[in-house]
Amino acid sequence: MSSITQETIKNSLSKVIDRDSGADIMSAGIVSGIIIREGEIGAKVGFVITIDPKDRERKAYLREACEAQVRKLSGVESVAAVMTAQNSEPIAPKPEAGYAGPRERAVWNITPVEGVKKVIAIASGKGGVGKSTTAVNLAMALQKKGLRIGLLDADIYGPSIPRMMALSGKPEIIDNKMIPPENHGIQCMSMGFITGDDAAILRGPMISKTLHQLLRFSKWATIEKPLDFLVVDMPPGTGDIHLSMVQQVPLSGAIIVTTPQEVAVMDARKALKMFQKTGVVILGVIENMSGSIFGSGGGKKLAEEMDVPFLGAISMDAAIVEASDNGTSYSGACVEAYNKIANQLV
Repeated sequence: MSSITQETIKNSLSKVIDRDSGADIMSAGIVSGIIIREGEIGAKVGFVITIDPKDRERKAYLREACEAQVRKLSGVESVAAVMTAQNSEPIAPKPEAGYAGPRERAVWNITPVEGVKKVIAIASGKGGVGKSTTAVNLAMALQKKGLRIGLLDADIYGPSIPRMMALSGKPEIIDNKMIPPENHGIQCMSMGFITGDDAAILRGPMISKTLHQLLRFSKWATIEKPLDFLVVDMPPGTGDIHLSMVQQVPLSGAIIVTTPQEVAVMDARKALKMFQKTGVVILGVIENMSGSIFGSGGGKKLAEEMDVPFLGAISMDAAIVEASDNGTSYSGACVEAYNKIANQLV
């Protein structure tokens, strides 16, 4: 007799996040009709996911995400989620918020970024693990393979890409679109080009709007010759920018960067789970500063634990620091490691 119960299923599904609202799907009240039957080697689980008809295409990810989440449970033989659509009422206005009428739900934008084939997020759970350095050198490794590459600095509060790519000044604007500055054959866009040395002082809603402008109002390559990859340097953590990113652009996947020690791996695990819960494919884990005073093996252990690819380990090299500070192309001992990771992505 299987130990799987409806409560077990509900608890498991509560880990799946609805991209529109940011709430888990059980709290959102869109799961019903949970059925559990005994199979030959475990429980056969079925349930219904009810969505609004207009959301049919952009919420298609929920079915796969829910099935994958329940399938992780020990004792489950098979999972079948059925998506149905019915009209839903608008969200009721809150008088204290000053709304005069019903509010629309947040919209997840699945429209591709103009001039871009694939978008890859480079993320980490905490700062100081070399995520931006990894994003820059991975972008360079991809560019050297003859691919058209763009680099977006999504760290609105702490942009570092202008310094690391030796670029400065405000972008030129043509036909109401910003022209991304270019160096090392890579198009770059960053809040740092707009604010310079001044701090970006923005509240949460403005962060989302700013990210949208950097993404959608930049002229990335051309429709005839689009970028093969837009590499996005995400800020550390799991905040507003991360949710805005998964809402505003169809990500091809995310790469998690961590240093080997457990305190960094612990936070990287949270970032990895956040992307999984929002239906974003994890392309793999990179262990940065491997073999240093932080030890080694933490990144690989995380990848094995979460059943995602381990893309490789990058060792410490003072030349990387120098190249990052000066905005020059790195050509030291770790180049081969970056090239191997680029090959896996391609």
